[in-house]
Amino acid sequence: MPVLLQLQDACKTYGPQSILDHANLALKTDEKVGFIGRNGAGKSTLCRILLDQEELDRGEIIRHPSLRVGYLQQHDPFLPGESALDFLMRDSGEPDWKCGEVAAEFEIKGHYLEGPVKELSGGWQTRVKLASLLLHDPNLLILDEPTNFLDLRTQILLEHFLRHFRGACLVVSHDRGFLKAVCSHTLEISRGKLTMYTGDVEKFLEAKDVQKQHAERVNAATEAKMRQLERFIEKNRANARTAAQAQNKVKQLDRLELIEIERDEAAVRIRVPNVTARKGPALRCTGISIGYPDHVVADNVNFEIDHGSRTAVVGDNGQGKTTLLRTIVGSLKAIQGEPRWGHNCELGVYAQHVYTSLPQDWTVQQYLESESAPGVTTQQVLDIAGSFLFQGPLVQKPIKVLSGGERARLCLAGLLLSACNVLILDEPGNHLDVETLEALADALLGYQGTIVFTSHDRHFVRRIANQVIEVQDGRVADYPGDYETYLYRVEKEIDDHEAARGAARGTHAAGGKAGGKNHRKKGSGDPRKQLNKVEKKISTLDEQRQELQKRFVTLTDPLEAEKIHNQLEAVKGELATLEEEWLELNEELDQNAW
Repeated sequence: MPVLLQLQDACKTYGPQSILDHANLALKTDEKVGFIGRNGAGKSTLCRILLDQEELDRGEIIRHPSLRVGYLQQHDPFLPGESALDFLMRDSGEPDWKCGEVAAEFEIKGHYLEGPVKELSGGWQTRVKLASLLLHDPNLLILDEPTNFLDLRTQILLEHFLRHFRGACLVVSHDRGFLKAVCSHTLEISRGKLTMYTGDVEKFLEAKDVQKQHAERVNAATEAKMRQLERFIEKNRANARTAAQAQNKVKQLDRLELIEIERDEAAVRIRVPNVTARKGPALRCTGISIGYPDHVVADNVNFEIDHGSRTAVVGDNGQGKTTLLRTIVGSLKAIQGEPRWGHNCELGVYAQHVYTSLPQDWTVQQYLESESAPGVTTQQVLDIAGSFLFQGPLVQKPIKVLSGGERARLCLAGLLLSACNVLILDEPGNHLDVETLEALADALLGYQGTIVFTSHDRHFVRRIANQVIEVQDGRVADYPGDYETYLYRVEKEIDDHEAARGAARGTHAAGGKAGGKNHRKKGSGDPRKQLNKVEKKISTLDEQRQELQKRFVTLTDPLEAEKIHNQLEAVKGELATLEEEWLELNEELDQNAW
């Protein structure tokens, strides 16, 4: 397998920090590599070096003559007034029919293709950038945090694109679920060293932990042997009869060596406020309308959130998730009606981009003290700061010099000093590295208060959510299934759309698949595995259907009865779709058997 790009004996420093310390790397054709590391470890710096935007202090970069690099641009490459089609034609030099064909792979059509591209949401603009990458026919893609601010549907489209991309990829991301779905190799940067592993990120982390545990066991046995030899030598070296034996033991002791184990990097230890668990409704929205004076985002909004629930608000970008959160916290007035919070609900809010509005001249400690609840001591502030890696002199660090990840951690630390019993979190995972996001999930699972949050990180939502509210097509309502059911529905919609487009074209398109009756999940080679997955979904939904039917027959409140009836009909619809797919999969298995 040819090596497209190679790094040899690479060194790069910024002040006292060594980003690359005699590091080596080889990126081969067709390898999909997930690039991980702590915030500040040097992931973005390495990407800029590979793109020839920065120079090494020492070392060499060897590029294959056929190398064609595609880079997902983070800045805005669009001209004022141009459409997505105009941009694709200008950027690639390809004719309109070719640009339109590739744009269709990312569902860019109609107004999205021909209207002003600058008026599109960030997720749709990312789709346009991805289409432009494909038009340039690269054989190596470098993507730096491509899932930041992308909605679920766009993330899945990006996954499909990358899985079927015929070339190499280097993907920087904190989203474990995304990396696992896309990448077959894992590259870690730590303390200036690059480590390549053949396997996805989960397997890499497991193998790393197993290797460390093995080394610790070997060292423990070696240290015990060392102590035994030292005792023998000390006891027998002065004895004439045993001096020769003692000398032999000295030689054995000299041959023993301990395995060098890297000291663990400082870990975030997030402590959520101690609050008293409560029962009953925390929030009730009945017949309200949300939006702006010139635009209604959703009307007849009806849902209820109980104390202690962890509610994920889901939906595509631009559908109104942030509008809903702003309305329920009171920063945006409802057009009609009013959200009603329970008695003594104290709200703590983490909003998107909040870290950009921090007081620049304040220190870390000054900000945390300003956010603390009455009675919080200086020592408690310092303890929380330390748990978020602001230790020692770092608590006096000015906010203006903090990185995006450090500012995000600071905002979360301030929120958790406020002793609130309701947390409203709008994309808390953006700019957090893998370890910090996992620590946040662990902490939230132990929180006794109520959580309402949005996140496009599927691994994070899977761990946290026990209730799902969907914002879509002008409506806001409880989703009748769990988050796995919601994911399945969105993926199936995308798969069906790709299958229909492939059938109409009669050929396989990049990122798509041929049409046909089979609706199996893309990337699944074994229909038996998909059949097992469908059967589990059917079982879960059937249990929900039975539970809803039991509740429905006992209700006397007409409004509540209507709500349960709507949920029941939605579950029945999902079941009908899954049962149809179950029949198709069984038919395919029968055909394969012949």
